[in-house]
Amino acid sequence: MHSSHLLLEEPIRMASILEPSKPSFFPAMTKIVGTLGPKSRSLEVISGCLKAGMSVARFDFSWGDPEYHQETLETLKAAVKNTKKLCAVMLDTVGAEMQVVNKSEKAISLQADAFVVLTPHHDQEATSELLPINFDGLSKAVKKGDTIFVGQYLFTGSETTSVWLEVSEVKGEDVVCVCKNSATLAGSLFTLHASQVRIELPTLSDRDKEVISTWGAQNKIDFLSLSYTRHAEDVRQAREFLSKLGDLSQTQIFAKIENIEGLNHFDEILQEADGIILSRGNLGIDLPPEKVFLFQKAALYKCNMAGKPAVLTRVVDSMTDNLRPTRAEATDVANAVLDGSDAILLGAETLRGLYPVETISIVGKICSEAEKVFNQDLYFKKTVKYVGEPMTHLESIASSAVRAAIKVKASVIICFTSSGRAARLIAKYRPTMPVLSVVIPRLKTNQLKWSFTGAFEARQSLIVRGLFPMLADPRHPAESTNATNESVLKVALDHGKVSGVIKSHDRVVVCQKVGDASVVKIIELED
Repeated sequence: MHSSHLLLEEPIRMASILEPSKPSFFPAMTKIVGTLGPKSRSLEVISGCLKAGMSVARFDFSWGDPEYHQETLETLKAAVKNTKKLCAVMLDTVGAEMQVVNKSEKAISLQADAFVVLTPHHDQEATSELLPINFDGLSKAVKKGDTIFVGQYLFTGSETTSVWLEVSEVKGEDVVCVCKNSATLAGSLFTLHASQVRIELPTLSDRDKEVISTWGAQNKIDFLSLSYTRHAEDVRQAREFLSKLGDLSQTQIFAKIENIEGLNHFDEILQEADGIILSRGNLGIDLPPEKVFLFQKAALYKCNMAGKPAVLTRVVDSMTDNLRPTRAEATDVANAVLDGSDAILLGAETLRGLYPVETISIVGKICSEAEKVFNQDLYFKKTVKYVGEPMTHLESIASSAVRAAIKVKASVIICFTSSGRAARLIAKYRPTMPVLSVVIPRLKTNQLKWSFTGAFEARQSLIVRGLFPMLADPRHPAESTNATNESVLKVALDHGKVSGVIKSHDRVVVCQKVGDASVVKIIELED
């Protein structure tokens, strides 16, 4: 990869674009989050998704009961065993989501220019003239002329499954709207989104809390995707709630930015959260279309500089029904990588799409191509400048390890870590080679029993670009004598050789603690 390392800023030989890409063990440095559901819950399909490059499985609790998701999770565990590919688990909350309740599940046809009434009385039947919703404060929140979107997967601009409504008048608790397009709503639940309107609903609903404290705690979820995060306080409250649930105190919180309110408080949310999900579906409705790219670039830059993972959604919508993405979508995935995205989140594409495995595979291939032209040199300088001087001890070690690895053309960086922080800092500088994060388990006790920590830390790096975890034998402490360190290093090197990342005569940069000192060393492999 290093010999053919092109940069977009330099002239590229057009013929070189047609050269086939070399296959590698890691499909891409950029990670892929797949949403599991009706079309992706068999052992065969989940195994295919893992082999194609999915490293985080998302369980969306906007639909389906805990028993349904538990079955899917058990199948995922079996697939992980079969494929020997690690996979983290993300629980996505419902949050402050307004929904249309369609008890009969009959399809509802809406015609352009026709009137439809949104009512909080959800004991009524949903028809093309009346849509019952799960929120009784809508009439107080909206005014004449406001925009409301209703649809199963929200308005993309080309769908016929979503409708765009304009508020005509407010009558008591009811909101009378006029349809701007014709559409057919199918299914039992449709999301309702009022553009740029503040909705007084809690970020963590009672149902969310119940799901987290039962399903989430029982399955020791790695990530909590906090839907409709609007303030830093939302993240603080969620963290306080998780801290009372035993193991979930280690769960990372990813704030999902879905509306103007979240955008306005982005900096403070970023400070509190462990990572950010840019929910472009809802944001694309709240923002004028010409502003979406600007928010994406600015938000990704801020996440990169803070060293926090950024996840982008809604990239290949058309692959829900088609085997190939559109040209705009293919370019969009590549631009997400060049803008600095850590992971791509696939929603409907894998949840109900016809081609879940192919979608993951194609997205991975596009990410891999984009990574080859990512200007690491410029990015590195920008990050070092942003961090400023004096650097902290860890930051200095991380940036030195990346600089050394690039100068000696190392094939991989190996980092020993117990909390995962050192490895994440190295990944923050976006080295061109993979970072093998060797997580050394720590022994802890609650006075009743001893247990090892480390599995959480290993799985949580599965969402960070360029970071590939392996869990070491707990008998090897991270900062012990040279002898045990050498034996763990040998295991890591063997792992790298088996996976094809490391070959004989390659150089490897190792970052580890020896006593109180952090050491970066370069080793050259023999035959």
